[in-house]
Amino acid sequence: MWQEMEKFGKKLVDHGLVESNFGNISVRVGRSMIITRTGAALDEIEEKSVVEVPIENTSELDVLASSEASVHRAIYQGTNAKAIVHAHCPYSVTQTLIADSDKIIPIDSEGKLFLKEIPIVKGGIGSKEVGEGAVKAFEEHRGMVVYSHGPFTIGETLSEAYIIMTQIEHSCRIKYLVDLAKK
Repeated sequence: MWQEMEKFGKKLVDHGLVESNFGNISVRVGRSMIITRTGAALDEIEEKSVVEVPIENTSELDVLASSEASVHRAIYQGTNAKAIVHAHCPYSVTQTLIADSDKIIPIDSEGKLFLKEIPIVKGGIGSKEVGEGAVKAFEEHRGMVVYSHGPFTIGETLSEAYIIMTQIEHSCRIKYLVDLAKK
């Protein structure tokens, strides 16, 4: 499974959706999740870059897992997601900082069609508030953005979660550029 995570970690970094040592990726495997370790370089994931932890409760291995493991755990507990991607996409983060509501409304055709709106969730890194907000957002959406931090996306596969991530960042970039051009 880590090879699939490596593939999408590299794509995230190569496409500027996250810097190498930021963000995290996980996959549901039965009653556990395989998640990138804290500080893992997403463009250099190898077998030792991931750890398997339970979904239903914490374990002694949680100290090795990403600082967002509790958010991933909450999402798996509250949804049917099989894969989660979290990145610190610059335009998505920027849109949360300048938004005047609790959502980003795409203005591009693809964003309007596929995303409709992008919820913004507030709370600290790895916090219970973010986990709860994510689960609520995922009742109707497959992606959301944590205020000043970055998007979380879900899917049946890592590929699906990655595509949602690229759609969110694309829509946020277009919105930013159009707003800039109007000034």
